[in-house]
Amino acid sequence: MSKVKYYYDPDTLSYRKIEPKKSRRYRNIALFVLGSFLFGLFSLILLLNTNLINTPRELSLAREAKNYELQFEILNKKMEQIEDVLANIEERDNNIYRLYFEANPIPEEQRRAGFGGVNRYRALEGFNNSEMVIATTKRLDIIKKQMAIQSKSLDEITILAEEKEKLLLAIPAIQPLNNEDLTRMASGYGWRSDPFTKARKMHWGMDFTAPKGTPIYASGDGKVTRADNNSSGYGKHIRIDHGYGYLSLYGHLSQYNVKKGQKVKRGDLIGFVGSTGRSEAPHLHYEVWKDKDRIDPINFYYGSLTPEEFENMLKFANQENQSLD
Repeated sequence: MSKVKYYYDPDTLSYRKIEPKKSRRYRNIALFVLGSFLFGLFSLILLLNTNLINTPRELSLAREAKNYELQFEILNKKMEQIEDVLANIEERDNNIYRLYFEANPIPEEQRRAGFGGVNRYRALEGFNNSEMVIATTKRLDIIKKQMAIQSKSLDEITILAEEKEKLLLAIPAIQPLNNEDLTRMASGYGWRSDPFTKARKMHWGMDFTAPKGTPIYASGDGKVTRADNNSSGYGKHIRIDHGYGYLSLYGHLSQYNVKKGQKVKRGDLIGFVGSTGRSEAPHLHYEVWKDKDRIDPINFYYGSLTPEEFENMLKFANQENQSLD
């Protein structure tokens, strides 16, 4: 209750009550209402911009936002682990797989390239955690691109491996006669004495002495291009095209076990030892061709001989003796 104020009236020699004017009263009421309104507005703004008072809905949303931030942290840690594993695969891909199969390594710039051009992340802008969300999304997109590049690279390596396997199977890599069937390795590749003219002559293959009828085996996968008696000196002979520039020739046979156009595998029985054509005794004359040039067959026996057997063959092959054809 407001205090009552008095003033001294000299005319009546007494104290009289001061009656406030109505305009002042209304002004005071207006000032009070205005002050209350401003105080309330200031208090409301203060409460809305601080964490002093939160509604249950706000508290729930705050917990949900914190949970999302935690999930993003976990996601980034998992992506870091994926990046480490992917980097290890990429290193082996470039330095082992692609090197082994003689393929060019994938440049680091291509593996790590980002995404240029239009802003792919515009829809993620304008939120409280936009920077974190955009950075995580970019990181995930780059990982996806790296995985796509690596997947394509491994597909290429698979194709190269299949081709390499075909090449290894095609190379004439075994001795065409079993060791137990051999009488001896009569003559090697190089200059030898001709059995008929006794003149020094280049011998383009290796002669394996064996009884007539001894089985002869394909030294690599391929296709029979000739099985006839129409080449001077070789008598009945077989030629196998192995692909990749390789060809093997088997001469002086007694009979065939294959025909022209037939596909054979390494180790298949293709014919039998004889002494047809220009031959002094039953034996197999064996040649290896690479890109239409005849080369020394002794370099291609890694698939069937032990080191001791190869050393013994090498010793006989290097002797400049008389050939059998």
